[in-house]
Amino acid sequence: MEKPPISLKINGKACKCGQSLTVLEACGENGINIPTLCYLKDINKEGACSICLVEIKGAKNLARSCVTYVRQGMEIFTNTPRVRNARKLNLELLLAGHPKDCLCCDRSQTCELRKLASDMGIKEVRFPKLTKIELPLDSTSASLIRDPNKCILCGRCVAVCSVIQSVKAIDFTGRGKASKVTTFFDSGLANSVCVNCGQCLLVCPTGAITENIATENVWQALSDPKKFVVVEVAPAVRAAIGEEFGLPAGTLVTAKLAEGLRRLGFAKVFDTQFSADLTIMEEGYELIERIKNKGLLPMVTSCSPGWIKFAEHFFPGILGHVSSCKSPQQMFGAIAKTYYAEKYNLDPRDIVVVSVMPCTAKKFEAKRPEMKSAFDYWKNKLGLKDNESFYDVDYVLTTREAASMIKEAGIDFLNLSGEDFDEPLGISTGAAVIFGASGGVMEAALRTAYEVLTGRQIEKLDFMDLRGLNGIKVAEVDIEGLKVKVAVANSLSNARILLEEVKAGCSPYAFIEIMTCPGGCLGGAGQPIPTNDQVRLKRMEAIYREDKNKTLRKSHENPAVQALYKEFLIKPLGEKSHHLLHTHYTERAGI
Repeated sequence: MEKPPISLKINGKACKCGQSLTVLEACGENGINIPTLCYLKDINKEGACSICLVEIKGAKNLARSCVTYVRQGMEIFTNTPRVRNARKLNLELLLAGHPKDCLCCDRSQTCELRKLASDMGIKEVRFPKLTKIELPLDSTSASLIRDPNKCILCGRCVAVCSVIQSVKAIDFTGRGKASKVTTFFDSGLANSVCVNCGQCLLVCPTGAITENIATENVWQALSDPKKFVVVEVAPAVRAAIGEEFGLPAGTLVTAKLAEGLRRLGFAKVFDTQFSADLTIMEEGYELIERIKNKGLLPMVTSCSPGWIKFAEHFFPGILGHVSSCKSPQQMFGAIAKTYYAEKYNLDPRDIVVVSVMPCTAKKFEAKRPEMKSAFDYWKNKLGLKDNESFYDVDYVLTTREAASMIKEAGIDFLNLSGEDFDEPLGISTGAAVIFGASGGVMEAALRTAYEVLTGRQIEKLDFMDLRGLNGIKVAEVDIEGLKVKVAVANSLSNARILLEEVKAGCSPYAFIEIMTCPGGCLGGAGQPIPTNDQVRLKRMEAIYREDKNKTLRKSHENPAVQALYKEFLIKPLGEKSHHLLHTHYTERAGI
């Protein structure tokens, strides 16, 4: 039976709210915003920042609203002089120990600390700068940079890493002034179980965690007349980058994005959706082969580099279940420096592949030692030496970094008329578009697997059970009497649930899709800030809208992919495909 609502007063006004709510939540339900820094709904309720203070009638001390629960007849005051002065005092104390480089900080436009100071009317900090030992940057990671000097000890990053991702790569150490957030033995992110997902970055209210920025490297490549610099764009980027230019969340800017990147000076502007279709061909056929030949099931997708590193650390025993297919980003790089180089008579050593991704972990993935398929392909043909080795993908930009380059170049993004991607590596289907959403890889694979297995057209393209933000989604597909159970997980805490079943040998599924980030790639750490569930849903709607509007909606119908097999790869899972498009993974030490 539903419990009756609680009656209370907020700032003298009679209100009602549900039971078991905090004062913060009750005020929010009644249209009153209480400022916070450490609070994250359902994730972090520590009361550490003391910014959310309120006054409660009859109480001697001010209360932290995020950890104080409502009760019948409670009278709450959120804007008394005592409350406002206490909030300002606590915020000023935080500011006194914070660096004053706001004008050039990467988070200057999205810093919650700076915005809160403005909202609360702080014009000056009354306290002298606290003398703290300057702590070194943690720049060990290929994906993320940590600046502990900008950390306000809110605990959000620690909570997300533990609760949402179940990784626990970072935690608090020390006491008092020596308190800080760091990795095990202070060894740096690269030497920890960090999976590079960057969800800590998305929730950090300051510039304490940022991506490892690659824009200067890309500018240098673009200015080198000897280099043929191409760019690939991930599906989720087109549904989010508009937010960096003031457009509402979920605004599709596919054509503007292609033109904007071309104006930056890229020789060719391609689409990662081309290689997403290619991934489905390889991964779909791999699944079919495992089903037909009683191979190791369930097979688990391998497009998300964060979850791959998670498996290498925490579930090395199930790596045989993971598809050997590279991600679309890495497939693209390998094809651009082999097939495309041969087709257009380009020296692969002069090709620079830049990818624009919604994901910080893609920066790590691009530098994995096994991601040099093009070098291996050309080594004997061109007489290459090992010291000449090059990666398949040279540089990875996040959505935010790409937007910053467009702004720096003075391009009026909003008034661009829009252009198409270049052919042939810019042709794609609707199946590739939905890679950006959790469940999209699974849905795309099923569209192709069904038709390859049955030889008939699939009647219903949309798998609605696999869509949405639920942490785990399941479905059963009837392929001419063969019941195929599939599952989709987003966020690593949910992935852990499915992987424990695989580890125990009791998984009921034939195919599992795992995405590291909540909502999938559209919720990646390289996306515009803020990224929350409301924003994720709007981006997701845009992704499915673009799929719906595509003429071709199944990967195996992509004419450019068909030509690639005819001219170069010969067949899915063939010898060339094996060397260029597939890889292996390695057990890593858990710390």
